[in-house]
Amino acid sequence: MIRSAEPTLAALWEKVDQGQRLSLEDGLFLWRSDVDLNTLGRMANLVRQRKNGRLAFYNINTHLNPTNVCVYRCTFCAFRADLRDPRGYRMSDEQILARGQEALDHGCTEMHIVGGLHHQMRYDDYVHIIRILHDAYPTLHLKAWTAVEINWFQHLTKKPVRAILEDMIEAGLGSLPGGGAEIFHPEVRHRICEHKADASAWLDVHRTAHELGLRTNATMLYGHIEKPFHRIDHLIRLRELQDETGGFQTFIPLAFHPQNTGLDHLKKPSGVFDLRTMAISRLMLDNFPHIKAYWVMLGIGTAQAALSFGADDLDGTVRHELIYHDAGAHTPEMLTVEQIRRLIEETGHQPVERDTLYRRVIRSGSQWQIGEPVSAGC
Repeated sequence: MIRSAEPTLAALWEKVDQGQRLSLEDGLFLWRSDVDLNTLGRMANLVRQRKNGRLAFYNINTHLNPTNVCVYRCTFCAFRADLRDPRGYRMSDEQILARGQEALDHGCTEMHIVGGLHHQMRYDDYVHIIRILHDAYPTLHLKAWTAVEINWFQHLTKKPVRAILEDMIEAGLGSLPGGGAEIFHPEVRHRICEHKADASAWLDVHRTAHELGLRTNATMLYGHIEKPFHRIDHLIRLRELQDETGGFQTFIPLAFHPQNTGLDHLKKPSGVFDLRTMAISRLMLDNFPHIKAYWVMLGIGTAQAALSFGADDLDGTVRHELIYHDAGAHTPEMLTVEQIRRLIEETGHQPVERDTLYRRVIRSGSQWQIGEPVSAGC
């Protein structure tokens, strides 16, 4: 059997320069400790500028976590609570609608909705949350329910994924977030989130969403017990589905925060680890339009640096984020528009407010409207 030649940095530079796809072996080579971080950054920045120029995106958004009570006991999660835990909560319709009004009052274009899988909530309760928000605030884009939650709704109803997504779309769902992906490989997934939706189920939910015209995001939780092979395997599985459907918008590498979790003996990933992950993600996911540096998890400084390591999006103002702050994130509870624009400008990039679907948001005082999609490569 003829073995392929060992990758070299010069060969990978040529591939990136020519816009050629990197292989699994290439990705593993890039994770070697002797590959210089700044070189990785330059390679990833070449791809980033080819796709999005000097633009850096943000949006004005808020989070809604209707409950933290969850049937699952994922080792890495600090957010969940047991049914009778004093920390446990379930928001009322009045509280949910008040959050929607607050979002509207502060100019939000998006509400990001995820939460626990409450033992006593029915499927119709989850549809109801989407419906009342959409009916009351039709201009607010509802990005809701991870693939793990959709999979749980299957368990509750015995309906196929397509029927569940059609119910949610009819109620007002606008897109799907990318959470719940964690690490796809079963060697890791069985250890950190044994009972919840596996890789095949997660990918099937997103495939079906894309078939129905929904745009979705994708994530990877890194810096815990996984190894480089598991990360590259994860990225390639996402890349393959994107080849098939073209429905992913953004990839978000999520840095693991160990505090208050079952893995609190581990150290949080370093800034160097974060930037290496960002750069390799940009290089491997050649068919993803956007890579997000989620400032809540990375910290402000690392998120800024990530804009030169392949990232072109900082997320948004992010009101009411709970999940990662419960796990020890020390970032601010939210950023103002002025702060996020300044952070982008300090890196030499041009801030662009976008909506969830990457259309330019045009504001005049307290009024705003949606413009055209921002062209790639500008």
